[in-house]
Amino acid sequence: MDSDTLWKHVDEQRIDLAALIESLSDEHLATPSLCAGWTVRDVAVHLTQSHADARQVFPEAIRYGFRFNTMIREMAIRDRTTPPEAAEKLRAMVGSRRHPFGTNERAPLIDSLLHGQDITVPLGIDRPMPVDAAAAAAQEIWDMTFPFFARRHNRGLRFVATDVDFAVGSGRVVEAPIRELLMCFGGRVPASSLHPSDGSDSGSRAG
Repeated sequence: MDSDTLWKHVDEQRIDLAALIESLSDEHLATPSLCAGWTVRDVAVHLTQSHADARQVFPEAIRYGFRFNTMIREMAIRDRTTPPEAAEKLRAMVGSRRHPFGTNERAPLIDSLLHGQDITVPLGIDRPMPVDAAAAAAQEIWDMTFPFFARRHNRGLRFVATDVDFAVGSGRVVEAPIRELLMCFGGRVPASSLHPSDGSDSGSRAG
């Protein structure tokens, strides 16, 4: 996926997520998200923090002993941004091509797609993903190590999307829509919850 298309998807996700956040009740916002220890409100606020620069990140990293998952969670919980303010911040980020320090431009795409599910799945809201964007995000997660380690956690499996041209890994074939594969690679659902194919390793490309 080229850079312009990627950022177009990020902008669309941010606009849609802003509207979603504004629509949620206090009860919805207090609901536990798919991220352990995070409420829906915490995830909403975290989505606005991708513009933090090194001057903000380094002191927090030192404070939490470079335990980045803990740092990110605590930054979201401590942030006093209200949900309406979070929605406005997301809209203000449209058009920006900044991404979190130490990451590449695919990080905001991964964040918007996965965290959108972290918010909506516990609330019983179906939030479709653009399949090309989901495939790009899934490939990025598969290729990286920290923090997901998707390749390590899914050794011996070959994942094939049923709704877009995407296949990675080798071994027993697991076929599912790309949204489910992305959720698996992002640690939201185990591979065992997906449906294995009856066939052997297919001829699709490997990642």
